[in-house]
Amino acid sequence: MRRIRLFVDQPLQSGQAAILSEAAANHAVRVLRLREGDAVTLFNGDGHDYSGQISLGKREARVLLNRVDAVTNESPLAVTLVQAIARGEKMDLILQKATELGVVKIVPVSSDRTEVRLDEDRADKRIVHWQRVIESACEQCGRAQLPQIESPLPLERAARLFADADADDTRLVLHPDGGETLSRIECRDSVAIAIGPEGGFSDRDLAVLEQARFQRITLGPRILRTETAGLAAIAALQTRFGDLG
Repeated sequence: MRRIRLFVDQPLQSGQAAILSEAAANHAVRVLRLREGDAVTLFNGDGHDYSGQISLGKREARVLLNRVDAVTNESPLAVTLVQAIARGEKMDLILQKATELGVVKIVPVSSDRTEVRLDEDRADKRIVHWQRVIESACEQCGRAQLPQIESPLPLERAARLFADADADDTRLVLHPDGGETLSRIECRDSVAIAIGPEGGFSDRDLAVLEQARFQRITLGPRILRTETAGLAAIAALQTRFGDLG
C-alpha cells in the first residue's frame, strides 16, 4: 500500500481540516490520482506527520486530519553542506540526495571557478526552486523536518560566517590531492563539509576555507564530480558518525 506524503506551508492540527494550496491540490489529483476518501499524510516541517483522508470539492481539496505522529528519523549528526553552485539539474540532484542523506543545512556558494553566477533576481527564483526540490525530497524520504537552505553567498562571506561563529563543530573541505582520510577524522555532533565546483577549489579558495578552520580531507584515489563528491562524503560521515548502518 502506497503512502502519500505532501508538504504544506501552514499550521496543522489533528481534528481539523487543512485546505490544500492550488499547486498541492493539482499534484494530489492530477499526478497522484487521489480520489475522495484516500489516505494522505501532511507535514509542515515541525517534526510531525498529520494523517487523514482527502475530501475533493469543486473548487478546493482539503484533508480531514485525524492523527498526529512524531517523526524520529533525523540523524544524530548535524551535517551542513557548503556546496559550490552547480548547473541546473546537477544542483537539483545534489539538494535532493543530500536531503535524503539527512543534511540539516545547505549553503550554496560561488567560488573562483564556479561557472554559475546568479544576480539577485535569479538567486531569488533559484531559491524558490531549490526549496521545492527539498520539500519533494522530504515527501519521498519520510523526513518531517526540512533542511535549511541559505541564500547563495560568495565563498569568502560564507567562510567568514563560519569563522565568526563560536562553535565546536568539525569543518572539512574535500580535496583530491591530500589531507587526512575520513577514517582518521573525529567529530562530535555537527560537521560542515565544503565541496568545490567542477574545476575544484582554487588555492585562494582553500586558503579562505582554512582560515575558517576547514581541514582538508580526501575520500580516496579517484577524483569525484561535484555532484558525486558531497553525496559520497555525507554518506561516509553518516555511516561513521550518524545513522547509516
